[in-house]
Amino acid sequence: MSVHNNAKPGDIAETVLMPGDPLRAKFIAETYLEDPVCYNTVRNMLGYTGTYKGKRISVQGSGMGMPSIGIYSYELFSQYGVDNIIRIGSAGSLSENVNIRDVVIAMGACTNSNYASQYELPGTYAPVASYGLLRKAVDAAERLGAVCHVGNVLSSDTFYDDADSALKWQKMNVLAVEMEAAALYMNAARLGKNALCILTISDSMVHPEQCTTPEERQKTFTDMMEIALESAVLL
Repeated sequence: MSVHNNAKPGDIAETVLMPGDPLRAKFIAETYLEDPVCYNTVRNMLGYTGTYKGKRISVQGSGMGMPSIGIYSYELFSQYGVDNIIRIGSAGSLSENVNIRDVVIAMGACTNSNYASQYELPGTYAPVASYGLLRKAVDAAERLGAVCHVGNVLSSDTFYDDADSALKWQKMNVLAVEMEAAALYMNAARLGKNALCILTISDSMVHPEQCTTPEERQKTFTDMMEIALESAVLL
């Protein structure tokens, strides 16, 4: 059905968790899902379907950046009958009050991307999460006792920013910077689907000495994973 996904019809659940790192998808499938089956290996963007607490759930990597998640989420929504995508990724803190390993649930996603230009809208579009998913995730975070912040994030097209402009968003109370949420939210809105982005703080632009390793990002951000799974069970 897709040049980027060799899944067959019915292989993918209605709800998909999407980490950027396909190895994080593998870790989640092997750690949390019962009887996981790998449905995609194209470009090593691994995808699995299994069950969690009796609920059929899929998990698949999205790659880095809005062009990549734009492709994968669009195909899942439009070609595989997926109704809900929950991005579970890492982010850099822009706030004094948001620390390493805290969870951020992205209510909205500011962006420096030109992704919305394809819609030819007569103004500036504000990408936001689907409220039903947002509410379930906040409730799950509270039940699990996770340190969680809900608010605006920045979806940036640049990781290595020559102008170091991400910090300028602090004055608008933007909590963290990542690279995918805005495109995911726009795809969901355009296709009448549901999307949410849940992030774990992996490093801080306010306190540069605070950071995590790639292996830690892959295997230890379990609060975020469990919030997403507990939310998915209720869908």
